[in-house]
Amino acid sequence: MQSINDRVAALTDRIAEACVRAGRAPGSVRVLLATKTQPPALIDSAVTAARAGGLDVLVGENRVQELVAKTATFAALDVETHLIGPLQSNKINAALRALAQLRGPTVESVASVDQAKALAQRWQSETDLAVFVQVNTSAEAAKSGIAVHDAQRTVAQIAQVPGVEVRGLMTIGARSDDLSLTARAFDSLCDLRDSVRAQVPTCTQLSMGMTRDLDIAIACGATIVRPGIGAFGPRDLHA
Repeated sequence: MQSINDRVAALTDRIAEACVRAGRAPGSVRVLLATKTQPPALIDSAVTAARAGGLDVLVGENRVQELVAKTATFAALDVETHLIGPLQSNKINAALRALAQLRGPTVESVASVDQAKALAQRWQSETDLAVFVQVNTSAEAAKSGIAVHDAQRTVAQIAQVPGVEVRGLMTIGARSDDLSLTARAFDSLCDLRDSVRAQVPTCTQLSMGMTRDLDIAIACGATIVRPGIGAFGPRDLHA
C-alpha cells in the first residue's frame, strides 16, 4: 500500500506532466485536496507533503458537518479552505461560522442568486465572501449547478450582490467513460469564464477536475483541480 507521501508525490508528478503537455507552468494550477471523510492526521500529512513538493495547496470539504468538525485542523495548518459541496439553506450559518475562522474562506458551490444573497446577508465580515458559481456543464439531472445557457446571466447577477465576490466558476466532470464528453464540459466552462470576465473582471478561476479527470481539466485551462482519492487513497464508502 502506498504511503500518503508516495501518493502525494505521484500526484505532484502527474500534475506537472499534465501542465507540460498543455504548455502551462506547473505553478498555474492550484491543488485543492478534497478531504471528505478523511481524518485530521491524514489531512495534516497530505498538506505537509504537498507543500514540501512545491504544490500551491488548499483544502475543500463537501459536507458542512465535516467542515465544522475539522475547523481546528484547517486553522492549525493555516490553509485556504473552500466548501465544495452543495449548501442547504439550513446549514449556511454553521458553514459561515466555520469559514470565518479560516484562511481564504470560499464557497465553491453557489448555484443561484438567492443563495448568494443568503450567504451575503449572513456573512459577518468587512471583507466580501469569495464564491465560485457552480455550473452543470454536463446537463446531468443528478448534479447541482446552473445550466450552461443560464450561467452568464446568473453569474452577472450574483456579482451584483453586495457582500460576495465571484472569483470563478466550478463544475464536476461528466460521469462517462467517454473522456471527450468530459473535455467538452470543461471546455464549455472555460469558454463561459472568458465570456463572463468582460462583465465580471474578478471571475478568473476555473475549479474543475478530480482524480479521474484532472489531466483533462488542466489541458482545458483549470486553475484549481480537486483530487481526493489521488492524494488520500480510496475512501471509506461507509463514512
